Amino acid sequence: MKRTPKWVFFVVLGLILVISTLSFTGIYTQYGDVTRAWIKGAGDIRWGIDIRGGVDVTFSPPEGYRASEHEMAGAEAIIKLRLISLNITDYEVYTDVARNRIIVRFPWKEGEADFDPERAIQELGDTALLTFREGVELDDLGFPAGITAQTIILQGQDVAKAEAGYHQNEYGQSSPVVQLTLSSEGASKFAEATARLQGRIISIWMDDTLLSYPTVQAVITNGEAVITGMESVETARELADRINAGALPFRLVTENYSTISPTLGVGARDAMVLAGVIAFIGIAVLMVFFYRLPGIIAVFGLLGQVSLIIAAISGFFPAFASFTLTLPGIAGIILSIGMGVDANVITAERIKEELYSGKTIDGAIATGFSRAFTAIFDGNVTVIIVAAILMGAFGTPGSFFASILRPFFFMFGPTASGSIYSFGYTLLAGVLVNFIMGIWANRLMMKSISRFAPFRNPRFYGYGGEGH
Repeated sequence: MKRTPKWVFFVVLGLILVISTLSFTGIYTQYGDVTRAWIKGAGDIRWGIDIRGGVDVTFSPPEGYRASEHEMAGAEAIIKLRLISLNITDYEVYTDVARNRIIVRFPWKEGEADFDPERAIQELGDTALLTFREGVELDDLGFPAGITAQTIILQGQDVAKAEAGYHQNEYGQSSPVVQLTLSSEGASKFAEATARLQGRIISIWMDDTLLSYPTVQAVITNGEAVITGMESVETARELADRINAGALPFRLVTENYSTISPTLGVGARDAMVLAGVIAFIGIAVLMVFFYRLPGIIAVFGLLGQVSLIIAAISGFFPAFASFTLTLPGIAGIILSIGMGVDANVITAERIKEELYSGKTIDGAIATGFSRAFTAIFDGNVTVIIVAAILMGAFGTPGSFFASILRPFFFMFGPTASGSIYSFGYTLLAGVLVNFIMGIWANRLMMKSISRFAPFRNPRFYGYGGEGH
């Protein structure tokens, strides 16, 4: 049997302590008023609206109207534009085409005590006003002024369709563009305007927000115009969606909405975190009392498990963006820690059983971990499957598991419930980390520390010599 070197225990323990410290504190540098996060800590966790307070609203077209995917994309674009105009940038907007609805979540406006969510919801759902105006004169607030405010060339109903595409120039080079198709009345208005404004600007506005200000290159009489100068096809598609939104034939209706105050959400978060800390301390005491040395190793492993879960949420690893944590997400963390405790209890009991059967310490540890693995693996894989299904069923349409499980949920459409998705994510992360800490790291530490002479006594492993 190959023995694990004694120094392995200190290396693994050192890594756990370093990761635990950094995952909570992070590493930051301050230069003037600019703070740079080299390693993100627990303070960088993005809290969901059920914790920091916010609004969860579902919009849909009027009853009986079945909007096309094209129209729903336009409605989504205008909602995002209006959220930004309200100075709300940390929002979530999901389009559920199958169920003909748009799910919007946004937090309370920063530093505004009298923010009226009902008014904000009404503003989001109002029909957008798209206008093409002469010139691009702005006032101090960025609203149209002067000739731009006075001269409207086209409105939303004059635009039949806007699409992102590619335009090939005389040299055979392709560039992304927005292709406009105008109504017959719009074509007549645009022909007159382009003849008068050739070489000058026609600006495009959504409500009082400037979208684009292309220069007229030629007189357009056929009702088909092209907007060039797009940085990418994504930029062209975004502008096309916004223009289409201004021509929507319906007003969004509020299907349902809910709000939560920041005080209530933060109070619930603090209560759950405190409960988790108390539970962790209680579990640590019980593990050490009943299982002695394996219990101490288990506590270190659980500390590493909690730290890696926090790291997976905060953006500690550069490859993964910070994750929005909700109250059910905290519950997922607590549940995954419970599964980690279960794994350690199973392993410690197996080691005791092997000692009672007459095995040596080395043999009991090796066999105990080996026999415990099957039960731990079965239970954890089952939870992984459930977590993946939750993330696929309640995640955003473009998320990894939603894409994989789309064939199974196509008839229902994405529900995009952030709270349940957060629960699935933290549960999945916790179970995967349990394999790393509860099985691999604990096994290395146990095999290593058992080589020290003071720990060769079976009593350190819960064996009391009494009957079994």
